[in-house]
Amino acid sequence: MLSMTDCLLTGAMMEPDAKPTIVLIHGAFADASGWSEVIQRLSALGYSACAPANPLRGVISDGDYVRTFLGTIQGPVVLVGHSYGGSVITNASAGAPNVRALVYIAAYAPDEGETLAAAGALDGASNDLPGHLLVRPYPGMPDGDGDAYINPEFFHEQFCADLPDTLAAVMAVSQRPVTLSCLGTPSGPAGWKTLPSWYMVASNDNAIPPVAERAMAARAGAHTVEISSSHVAFISHPQETTDLILAAVQGS
Repeated sequence: MLSMTDCLLTGAMMEPDAKPTIVLIHGAFADASGWSEVIQRLSALGYSACAPANPLRGVISDGDYVRTFLGTIQGPVVLVGHSYGGSVITNASAGAPNVRALVYIAAYAPDEGETLAAAGALDGASNDLPGHLLVRPYPGMPDGDGDAYINPEFFHEQFCADLPDTLAAVMAVSQRPVTLSCLGTPSGPAGWKTLPSWYMVASNDNAIPPVAERAMAARAGAHTVEISSSHVAFISHPQETTDLILAAVQGS
């Protein structure tokens, strides 16, 4: 597996017509290690893959962070996002000239000015994830904000129902929080309006309603596949995830 240093060095040496670098953005309640099996598959096929840490501090600021990261990579990029990471790639790709395609894995693909709460309610969708969040304070937080975690008692069912109990238990106690304010912050310009997009709908998702995923994919005009998976399709179905990324590489 490539280290982050190897990723940056490899990207810096790429010619514009070389294979694209695959940049993988994790979402809330997770970290970049979840991409490990996808990275191994891409690496075996000769692709440079990077999975930077998503700050999880705000839709706009996280998009700015990832866009700055993309500026360190020469040559084309295929940008992949899971869950909240989809909102980040939507924002990061606007104004990032080396991005050739977007890939959404059970992810938010908000429109400009739309909040994640609104995007997750498209076509009348609803879920009970907000009722299973634990909110903890962080230094300097604005009034009414806080770091949101999924209550570990509900983590397996809500987030990763098709993963083994032992793995889900570790993920539940090592999850990275997202600021509560992220859910209500309007998104910026949407990269999917100008870039070709691919979308994986997880039909058994208990974190983002599948009906909302289908609506976001259709609105973006994305090439869409649907699999029987929990929210963490990139972990439970790494080959299908890799195949969709490769379809974006070949189609962009």
